[in-house]
Amino acid sequence: MSPETAIPVKAPAGADRTDRSRARARAARRHKLLVHGARVLLLVALIGLWEGLARAAVIDPFNFSMPSRIWNQISQWALNGTPQGSLWEQIWYTLYEALLGWVIGVVGGVVLGIALGRIRFLADVLGPYIKVLNALPRIVLAPIFLIWFGLGPASKVASAVVLVFFPVFFNAFQGAREVDRNLVANSRILGASNRQVTLQVVIPSATSWIFTSLHVSFGFALIGAIVGEYIGATKGLGLLVSASQGTFNAAGVYAAMVILAVVALLAEGLLAFLERRLFRWKPADAGDGR
Repeated sequence: MSPETAIPVKAPAGADRTDRSRARARAARRHKLLVHGARVLLLVALIGLWEGLARAAVIDPFNFSMPSRIWNQISQWALNGTPQGSLWEQIWYTLYEALLGWVIGVVGGVVLGIALGRIRFLADVLGPYIKVLNALPRIVLAPIFLIWFGLGPASKVASAVVLVFFPVFFNAFQGAREVDRNLVANSRILGASNRQVTLQVVIPSATSWIFTSLHVSFGFALIGAIVGEYIGATKGLGLLVSASQGTFNAAGVYAAMVILAVVALLAEGLLAFLERRLFRWKPADAGDGR
């Protein structure tokens, strides 16, 4: 072999893996930026189209309003308050009702779901009743709660509870039923009691099922609080919607809906953050654009 002949040197396997990891990280960042950019462009396009159609009188601005009027309404409420008081007080009142109803519904759904998932006798006895209650249109219970509990927050909390309870219950129940039987058997071989199996095996295994329901259940809690306030209340965003509708103020109705959407998005972001912190051991979903 002549001295001029180049001898190829193979790169270390560790360096090759590092390069692939960096390339995947760059591709993931580019995908994330592309997704966020597309979301912003879509939102801007929809708002611009709405504003343009309303100004051109293609759609009736009185009935459909327009984004500029909605922004002016939010600004007016934020700076000068609403007829019912400070805007921030209305937001907090609705958020308080939704949060309290959400916590009660989640705790009740998790406890009863795990209990029925672990104890077949309870599931056989209570199952038909839960199915019947789940089949009821729960929104129509709001007027009944208003009669029972009055115009205060209790009736709105009750409406939120019944909307939150069932999705959390069914996910917790299914999570308890889907626990790996080998884990349960091994725990019993090691001498674990029923309480230890439930607390240390079943509940941790069902946590991902429960968190899946939490993402949608807080939105249900907001719906319950808003519907209750719309029917009858002294404060809250639902009362703003009702008052705006009563005065044919379409911008006020949409403004309250925008505020609700922002609150729901912030809550969803907080839940997603907590889920990532609790489930750091789970591999990231390649298709997750969040």
